[in-house]
Amino acid sequence: MAATKPFTIGEVARRAGLRSSAIRYYEAAGVLPEPTRVSGWRRYSATIFSHLAAIELAQEAGFSLAEIRTLLHGSSQRMTPSARWTALAQKKLPEVAALVARAREMQRLLVRGIECGCERLQDCPLLGERAREVSSGRKVAPLTPSDAASRQVVRPIARKKSRH
Repeated sequence: MAATKPFTIGEVARRAGLRSSAIRYYEAAGVLPEPTRVSGWRRYSATIFSHLAAIELAQEAGFSLAEIRTLLHGSSQRMTPSARWTALAQKKLPEVAALVARAREMQRLLVRGIECGCERLQDCPLLGERAREVSSGRKVAPLTPSDAASRQVVRPIARKKSRH
C-alpha cells in the first residue's frame, strides 16, 4: 500500500475548513505536533486531520487551549486519553452547570420583561423590585449556580397556534 503524499498547510486548511494561520497558531500553542519540513515548508501526514478533529471536539465541549493540550498530550504518559478526558470533564461540568444556571436566569428575566407590558419604567414591577434592592443598600450579587438551583425552573414560552 502506497503512503499518501504529504499535505501542505494550505491543503490541510482547505480540507479542514480552517485558515492556515489557525493551524500555525495551534502548533505554536502546543496542541498540534510540529510538522516535518521539506525545504522549510510544512508537510503534514493524514494524521493531522485526526488531531484537528480532536481539537474541534474539545473546543465544542468548552475546553480551553491549555486543557486541550493536556487532553491531547497529557501530563503523564501513564494516563489514557479517556482518563484525561474524564478528569478534565469532571472539572468542566460545574462550569457548564453555572453557565446553564446563568442562562436560565437570563431567560427568566427576559420572559418576565415580556410579560410585564409596562408602558412606563416607573410602572414596571420587575424594575421596582430591583430598585428597592439597590436603594436598601443590599448589593445585587451576580447569580451563582447554587442561587439558580434554588430558584424556580423557567417554564417554556407558550406559542400561539398557527392557523395555516
